[in-house]
Amino acid sequence: MPYRRLPNTDNARIRALRTAIDKCGDTDYQNVAVEMKTLQEAKVVVQQFERACARYQQTFNTQVKANKAFQQKVKNARMYVSHFVQVLYLSVIRSEIKPDHLELYGLENSSMLVPDLSSNEMLLEWGEKIIIGEETRTSKGGVPIFNPTIAKVKVMFSLFKEAYQTQKIHQKATNRTLEEVAGSRENVDRIIFDIWEQVEKTNEHLPLNKRLNRNRQYGVVYYYRKGETVEE
Repeated sequence: MPYRRLPNTDNARIRALRTAIDKCGDTDYQNVAVEMKTLQEAKVVVQQFERACARYQQTFNTQVKANKAFQQKVKNARMYVSHFVQVLYLSVIRSEIKPDHLELYGLENSSMLVPDLSSNEMLLEWGEKIIIGEETRTSKGGVPIFNPTIAKVKVMFSLFKEAYQTQKIHQKATNRTLEEVAGSRENVDRIIFDIWEQVEKTNEHLPLNKRLNRNRQYGVVYYYRKGETVEE
Protein backbone atom coordinates (compact mmCIF):
# COMPACT_ATOMS: atom_id res chain seq x y z
CA MET A 1 0.00 0.00 0.00
CA PRO A 2 1.55 3.34 -1.01
CA TYR A 3 1.89 6.06 1.58
CA ARG A 4 1.44 9.78 1.21
CA ARG A 5 3.88 12.46 2.25
CA LEU A 6 3.33 16.17 2.62
CA PRO A 7 5.30 18.48 0.29
CA ASN A 8 8.77 19.40 1.51
CA THR A 9 9.40 22.47 -0.66
CA ASP A 10 7.50 25.74 -0.90
CA ASN A 11 6.82 25.32 -4.62
CA ALA A 12 5.41 21.87 -3.94
CA ARG A 13 3.20 23.29 -1.18
CA ILE A 14 1.80 25.90 -3.54
CA ARG A 15 1.34 23.31 -6.26
CA ALA A 16 -0.56 21.00 -3.87
CA LEU A 17 -2.96 23.74 -2.84
CA ARG A 18 -3.45 25.01 -6.38
CA THR A 19 -4.15 21.49 -7.65
CA ALA A 20 -6.83 20.94 -5.01
CA ILE A 21 -8.39 24.35 -5.61
CA ASP A 22 -8.45 23.87 -9.39
CA LYS A 23 -9.93 20.37 -9.05
CA CYS A 24 -12.68 21.66 -6.79
CA GLY A 25 -13.39 24.43 -9.30
CA ASP A 26 -13.77 21.91 -12.13
CA THR A 27 -16.05 19.58 -10.14
CA ASP A 28 -19.79 19.79 -9.64
CA TYR A 29 -20.65 21.22 -6.25
CA GLN A 30 -22.31 18.02 -5.10
CA ASN A 31 -19.24 15.93 -5.92
CA VAL A 32 -16.50 18.14 -4.44
CA ALA A 33 -14.41 16.13 -1.95
CA VAL A 34 -13.36 19.17 0.11
CA GLU A 35 -15.53 21.19 2.47
CA MET A 36 -16.28 24.72 1.29
CA LYS A 37 -14.88 26.22 4.49
CA THR A 38 -11.58 24.42 3.95
CA LEU A 39 -11.53 25.37 0.28
CA GLN A 40 -12.06 29.06 1.03
CA GLU A 41 -9.32 28.98 3.64
CA ALA A 42 -6.99 27.30 1.15
CA LYS A 43 -7.62 30.05 -1.42
CA VAL A 44 -6.73 32.78 1.06
CA VAL A 45 -3.69 30.99 2.46
CA VAL A 46 -2.18 30.06 -0.90
CA GLN A 47 -2.38 33.67 -2.07
CA GLN A 48 -0.69 34.89 1.10
CA PHE A 49 1.95 32.19 0.89
CA GLU A 50 2.67 32.93 -2.78
CA ARG A 51 3.15 36.62 -1.99
CA ALA A 52 5.46 35.78 0.93
CA CYS A 53 7.53 33.46 -1.28
CA ALA A 54 7.70 36.12 -4.00
CA ARG A 55 8.92 38.74 -1.50
CA TYR A 56 11.58 36.38 -0.24
CA GLN A 57 12.75 35.56 -3.76
CA GLN A 58 12.91 39.25 -4.65
CA THR A 59 14.97 40.19 -1.58
CA PHE A 60 17.22 37.18 -2.08
CA ASN A 61 17.85 38.08 -5.74
CA THR A 62 18.64 41.66 -4.73
CA GLN A 63 21.13 40.42 -2.14
CA VAL A 64 22.83 38.09 -4.61
CA LYS A 65 23.09 40.82 -7.26
CA ALA A 66 24.51 43.32 -4.76
CA ASN A 67 26.94 40.73 -3.44
CA LYS A 68 28.71 40.48 -6.80
CA ALA A 69 29.65 44.16 -6.69
CA PHE A 70 30.37 43.93 -2.97
CA GLN A 71 32.92 41.15 -3.40
CA GLN A 72 34.92 43.30 -5.81
CA LYS A 73 35.00 46.11 -3.24
CA VAL A 74 36.13 43.61 -0.59
CA LYS A 75 38.94 42.46 -2.87
CA ASN A 76 40.10 46.01 -3.58
CA ALA A 77 40.01 47.10 0.06
CA ARG A 78 41.86 43.99 1.22
CA MET A 79 44.51 44.47 -1.45
CA TYR A 80 45.13 48.14 -0.60
CA VAL A 81 45.19 47.65 3.17
CA SER A 82 47.55 44.68 2.81
CA HIS A 83 49.80 46.52 0.39
CA PHE A 84 49.94 49.58 2.64
CA VAL A 85 50.97 47.48 5.65
CA GLN A 86 53.72 45.79 3.61
CA VAL A 87 55.09 49.17 2.49
CA LEU A 88 54.91 50.36 6.10
CA TYR A 89 57.02 47.41 7.21
CA LEU A 90 59.55 48.07 4.44
CA SER A 91 59.78 51.67 5.61
CA VAL A 92 60.55 50.46 9.14
CA ILE A 93 63.18 48.04 7.82
CA ARG A 94 64.79 50.87 5.86
CA SER A 95 64.73 53.02 9.03
CA GLU A 96 62.45 55.56 7.32
CA ILE A 97 59.88 55.05 10.06
CA LYS A 98 60.69 54.30 13.68
CA PRO A 99 59.70 50.79 14.87
CA ASP A 100 57.82 52.19 17.86
CA HIS A 101 55.51 54.02 15.46
CA LEU A 102 53.96 50.65 14.61
CA GLU A 103 52.04 50.99 17.86
CA LEU A 104 50.02 53.79 16.25
CA TYR A 105 48.64 51.21 13.80
CA GLY A 106 48.12 48.47 16.40
CA LEU A 107 50.99 46.51 14.80
CA GLU A 108 53.51 46.59 17.63
CA ASN A 109 53.18 42.84 18.24
CA SER A 110 52.69 41.82 14.61
CA SER A 111 56.18 40.35 14.07
CA MET A 112 56.13 42.29 10.78
CA LEU A 113 53.31 40.14 9.45
CA VAL A 114 50.24 41.43 7.64
CA PRO A 115 47.19 41.14 9.94
CA ASP A 116 44.48 38.60 9.25
CA LEU A 117 42.16 40.25 6.71
CA SER A 118 40.32 37.09 5.69
CA SER A 119 36.93 38.13 7.08
CA ASN A 120 34.95 41.27 6.41
CA GLU A 121 34.91 42.05 10.11
CA MET A 122 38.70 41.80 10.41
CA LEU A 123 39.10 43.95 7.31
CA LEU A 124 36.85 46.58 8.89
CA GLU A 125 38.82 46.49 12.13
CA TRP A 126 42.27 46.69 10.59
CA GLY A 127 41.31 49.16 7.89
CA GLU A 128 40.20 51.60 10.57
CA LYS A 129 43.38 51.03 12.59
CA ILE A 130 45.71 51.52 9.63
CA ILE A 131 43.99 54.72 8.48
CA ILE A 132 43.92 56.22 11.97
CA GLY A 133 47.55 55.20 12.55
CA GLU A 134 48.84 56.82 9.37
CA GLU A 135 46.86 60.01 9.93
CA THR A 136 48.11 60.21 13.52
CA ARG A 137 51.74 59.66 12.50
CA THR A 138 51.69 62.20 9.66
CA SER A 139 49.88 64.77 11.82
CA LYS A 140 52.95 64.68 14.08
CA GLY A 141 55.28 65.46 11.20
CA GLY A 142 55.93 61.97 9.87
CA VAL A 143 56.58 61.55 6.15
CA PRO A 144 53.51 60.06 4.43
CA ILE A 145 53.71 56.64 2.85
CA PHE A 146 53.26 56.56 -0.91
CA ASN A 147 52.29 53.81 -3.31
CA PRO A 148 49.69 53.46 -2.05
CA THR A 149 48.87 56.70 -0.28
CA ILE A 150 46.58 56.57 2.69
CA ALA A 151 44.13 58.69 0.66
CA LYS A 152 43.83 55.89 -1.90
CA VAL A 153 43.47 53.32 0.86
CA LYS A 154 40.71 55.43 2.43
CA VAL A 155 38.80 55.58 -0.84
CA MET A 156 38.88 51.81 -1.32
CA PHE A 157 38.12 51.19 2.34
CA SER A 158 35.20 53.64 2.35
CA LEU A 159 33.69 51.96 -0.71
CA PHE A 160 34.00 48.60 1.01
CA LYS A 161 32.59 49.87 4.30
CA GLU A 162 29.59 51.46 2.62
CA ALA A 163 28.91 48.31 0.58
CA TYR A 164 29.32 46.19 3.71
CA GLN A 165 26.61 48.15 5.52
CA THR A 166 24.35 47.95 2.46
CA GLN A 167 24.88 44.20 2.23
CA LYS A 168 23.94 43.87 5.89
CA ILE A 169 20.66 45.63 5.13
CA HIS A 170 20.03 43.24 2.23
CA GLN A 171 20.77 40.26 4.46
CA LYS A 172 18.36 41.49 7.14
CA ALA A 173 15.63 41.98 4.53
CA THR A 174 16.23 38.50 3.14
CA ASN A 175 16.20 36.92 6.60
CA ARG A 176 13.03 38.79 7.52
CA THR A 177 11.14 37.60 4.43
CA LEU A 178 12.50 34.07 4.88
CA GLU A 179 11.21 34.03 8.46
CA GLU A 180 7.82 35.14 7.14
CA VAL A 181 7.78 32.21 4.71
CA ALA A 182 8.99 29.76 7.36
CA GLY A 183 6.37 30.99 9.79
CA SER A 184 3.61 30.27 7.26
CA ARG A 185 4.65 26.73 6.41
CA GLU A 186 3.03 25.08 9.42
CA ASN A 187 -0.37 26.57 8.57
CA VAL A 188 0.01 25.70 4.89
CA ASP A 189 0.90 22.10 5.78
CA ARG A 190 -2.08 21.94 8.12
CA ILE A 191 -4.47 22.92 5.35
CA ILE A 192 -2.89 20.53 2.87
CA PHE A 193 -3.19 17.73 5.42
CA ASP A 194 -6.81 18.63 6.09
CA ILE A 195 -7.65 18.62 2.37
CA TRP A 196 -5.95 15.28 1.80
CA GLU A 197 -7.74 13.75 4.79
CA GLN A 198 -11.11 14.88 3.43
CA VAL A 199 -10.30 13.66 -0.07
CA GLU A 200 -9.21 10.22 1.11
CA LYS A 201 -12.23 9.87 3.35
CA THR A 202 -14.57 10.82 0.50
CA ASN A 203 -13.02 8.25 -1.84
CA GLU A 204 -12.32 5.47 0.65
CA HIS A 205 -15.13 3.29 -0.74
CA LEU A 206 -13.52 3.08 -4.20
CA PRO A 207 -11.22 0.26 -5.36
CA LEU A 208 -7.55 0.94 -4.63
CA ASN A 209 -6.33 2.01 -8.07
CA LYS A 210 -9.40 4.15 -8.78
CA ARG A 211 -9.19 5.64 -5.29
CA LEU A 212 -5.54 6.58 -5.67
CA ASN A 213 -6.12 8.14 -9.09
CA ARG A 214 -9.08 10.12 -7.81
CA ASN A 215 -7.09 11.34 -4.81
CA ARG A 216 -4.16 12.34 -7.01
CA GLN A 217 -6.47 14.61 -8.97
CA TYR A 218 -6.74 16.68 -5.78
CA GLY A 219 -2.96 16.83 -5.46
CA VAL A 220 -2.44 13.98 -3.00
CA VAL A 221 1.08 12.63 -3.53
CA TYR A 222 1.78 8.94 -2.95
CA TYR A 223 5.06 7.09 -2.65
CA TYR A 224 5.74 3.39 -2.97
CA ARG A 225 7.98 1.58 -0.55
CA LYS A 226 10.86 -0.44 -1.88
CA GLY A 227 9.56 -3.58 -3.50
CA GLU A 228 6.02 -2.31 -3.91
CA THR A 229 4.42 -2.02 -7.34
CA VAL A 230 1.66 0.18 -8.63
CA GLU A 231 -0.66 -2.82 -8.94
CA GLU A 232 -0.34 -3.81 -5.28
